[in-house]
Amino acid sequence: MKRYANAILTLINESSNHLTAEQVFLELKKTEPKIVLASVYNNLNALTEKGLIRKVSLDGQADRYDKIKKHDHLVCRKCGRLADFEFGDLTENLSAQLHSDVFKYDLKVFYECSECRNKINN
Repeated sequence: MKRYANAILTLINESSNHLTAEQVFLELKKTEPKIVLASVYNNLNALTEKGLIRKVSLDGQADRYDKIKKHDHLVCRKCGRLADFEFGDLTENLSAQLHSDVFKYDLKVFYECSECRNKINN
């Protein structure tokens, strides 16, 4: 694995946020002053390809990176906030409906978060 991969993997797995590459870079810069943004992108890509982290892509936003633990996402359609949510494993249900094996899925549910709803009501 590449030089900074373990530090990036630890950072993502310990974070309660969905970090962008720039956020990962700024956090690592505190302990690795010689790191460059290109190294962060290269390591994020390698970790994603190896299945050690997952990339969460949303239209019009920077990609974010997340731990592998099975969960789904809520996305606020107003502010773009991304939050973890567990619907339970839908693999068996999906496979039955499709009459085929489902290997993985990435569920994003779009809604309005409470902060955005409160802005509208105030």
